[in-house]
Amino acid sequence: MSTRKTNNAELNKAIDSLGDAAQHVRNAVRGKLDGVRDAAATELARVKALALKKTEDTQGKVDQVLKKAETRLHKVIVKAEKALDKAVRQAEKRSAAAAPATVAPAAAVKRAAAKVAAKAAPAKKAPAAKKAAPAKKAAPARKTRVA
Repeated sequence: MSTRKTNNAELNKAIDSLGDAAQHVRNAVRGKLDGVRDAAATELARVKALALKKTEDTQGKVDQVLKKAETRLHKVIVKAEKALDKAVRQAEKRSAAAAPATVAPAAAVKRAAAKVAAKAAPAKKAPAAKKAAPAKKAAPARKTRVA
């Protein structure tokens, strides 16, 4: 924006001085704004670094807790597998001990049945006589009155 020049030299000098002063003020304000911007960026970077450090610390704690939990879980699984294996072995021992006692009588019964079947020829059954239907009971005789 151009300014009007006056014929007064003193006023022209004052106008130039005011323009220079405004330029100096503008530069000073820009400098201050740059300083504030740099300070804010520095503070923001510090806060980000602090937050990142806390996040890493927290993540480390979470990882540590997860590792502990996985270790405990692994121990429990191993213990459960051992208990299951032990129970299966005991059941197999009981089954093996009970099996000969159960199988021996059953085998003896089968052999005895085979011997009996071999000695005696299968006899044909005589046709069963038809059963007579039970007779109906006669109705009781009525007593008559003699008048």
